Amino acid sequence: MPLYICGAGGVGREALDAALAAALDVTAFLDDARAGEKVRGLPVLRPADVHAGDYLVGIAAPTARARLSRILDDLGLRAVTLVHPRAVISPETTLAEGSLIQANAHVSSSVTVGPHVQVHYNATIGHDTRLDARVSVYPGANVSGNVHLCADATVGSGAIVLQGLTVGPGAFVGAGAVVTRDVPADTTVVGSPARPLRRD
Repeated sequence: MPLYICGAGGVGREALDAALAAALDVTAFLDDARAGEKVRGLPVLRPADVHAGDYLVGIAAPTARARLSRILDDLGLRAVTLVHPRAVISPETTLAEGSLIQANAHVSSSVTVGPHVQVHYNATIGHDTRLDARVSVYPGANVSGNVHLCADATVGSGAIVLQGLTVGPGAFVGAGAVVTRDVPADTTVVGSPARPLRRD
């Protein structure tokens, strides 16, 4: 069965790294903007050009992941989960289809990872945490136990989310922020302790 990585940018190429480390053969990248090119020795096709196979969306933006996964699902492709062999996935943790877990990530016990989630290099996810669809946890971030990251939320590089908190749908935790209270939906928080970003 062919395996496609949707997105030939940075995250897509990092997903290819994970696939190669896991001894998986990737057939091509899917990317309308770069169709006809070669990236890392692989052809780049348009999503509409394929009609069967497995795929993983390697794009950072949650909205793009949502749109492209719908397109590929409608074309009859099947989302797969890709885990770098140097990641740690603890017992009683579940990974939904389309998720990407990168090298040196540590996903602790009894964690629920939803569809099309990305946990990047050196990030940690604490016990009993729930990551809903299309959550992104960027490199070096630390998410404590019993946290709920709602759909399309992003935790930036090096950020910390303390125990038992909720980061609302579409919220963005800035790089290096320390989240000490719940984050409302569609809110960007920065700093330590994290506060909503003021837009003047």
